Amino acid sequence: MNIHEYQAKRLLRDYGAPVSDGRIVLKSDEAKTMAGELDGPLWVVKAQIHAGGRGKGHFKEPEAGEKGGVRLTRSVTEAAAEAEKMLGRTLITHQTGPAGKQVNRVYIEDGSGIETELYLALLVDRQTSRIAFVCSTEGGMDIEEVAASTPERILSFSIDPASGLSDFHGRRVAFALGLKGAQIKQCVKLIRTLYAMFLERDMEMLEINPLIVTDKGDLKCLDAKMGFDSNAMYRQPDILALRDETEEDPKELAASKHDLNYIALDGEIGCMVNGAGLAMATMDIIKLYGSEPANFLDVGGGATKEKVTEAFKIITSDPQVKGILVNIFGGIMRCDVIAEGVVAAVKEVGLKVPLVVRLEGTNVEKGKEIINNSGLDVIAADDLGDAAAKIVKAVKG
Repeated sequence: MNIHEYQAKRLLRDYGAPVSDGRIVLKSDEAKTMAGELDGPLWVVKAQIHAGGRGKGHFKEPEAGEKGGVRLTRSVTEAAAEAEKMLGRTLITHQTGPAGKQVNRVYIEDGSGIETELYLALLVDRQTSRIAFVCSTEGGMDIEEVAASTPERILSFSIDPASGLSDFHGRRVAFALGLKGAQIKQCVKLIRTLYAMFLERDMEMLEINPLIVTDKGDLKCLDAKMGFDSNAMYRQPDILALRDETEEDPKELAASKHDLNYIALDGEIGCMVNGAGLAMATMDIIKLYGSEPANFLDVGGGATKEKVTEAFKIITSDPQVKGILVNIFGGIMRCDVIAEGVVAAVKEVGLKVPLVVRLEGTNVEKGKEIINNSGLDVIAADDLGDAAAKIVKAVKG
């Protein structure tokens, strides 16, 4: 689960990390009042969407202006005007794709004098199962670009949970970032703060980009991105309350409400599979046979008829889907339950695209019987290769 920059900065402030003062604007008529509560003389106006590259992005609508989603202004009136231009418009960045994302919130904050821009992040290192720090002197840039062009400028190390975090970790970061004097002490304190916050709040990722040295020589978190472990949100109710559902794919949102593992993709063949490994194999074989999957969808091992019905509805709601492949290997999941769910869903929402069903495992004969006696125009498949070949042929004509 992700949150907005202004929410992340509020959390940072609560933990004592250095951030600028700011105000969130949800309605155009609030912009001038909110900007007026800040001291200036610089006001930074930032579009709030769950995507990076806002400053280099552009708006789809010309009335929003040619500048990107981060704008520097020098008066309350100018800040309010820029906020009003952004609200309700569609911002396109390299992370949103060509469709972009609608800006429903704008953050206005005090400007900062910047001497140096740095990069700092914490994340879960899957290889070591530890929390890792990543830092670089190349702040303000995409870390992937830095890693590709100047990897020697990135320092990465993980924390042994047995010994925990020590001050030397903070000093290691400070020296790597070229900090001096009092900045080193500030960095050690910040590293301790961020590490405690990461653990206590069940984070998966915390990125400060840029972390700046101000013109007064102090450290400040100028931007912040946070991602949280969705499986831990039951013990983080105040974090869960920050969830902005308008930023999520409607299909993925609907799937999460029915405990379905769904990720939207850009292909044309919708997939409904039980088991993450089988789902990955199904997507691979669709690509092997010359097409692209429209989604990853794992209904799980204990899916009910109702769950399968909802999964089918989500797949068919995607206008990109030109064909559907149901691939079930029944272990815990029974093939007849899947078959009943598919039949119920098709009768409820209709079937306008080719449907290939491959069933194998527990109660497979009963499942096939339900499909065959349903009167639906379903293409039966004997194995995974046969299923992929048939759905690709049906879609490609």
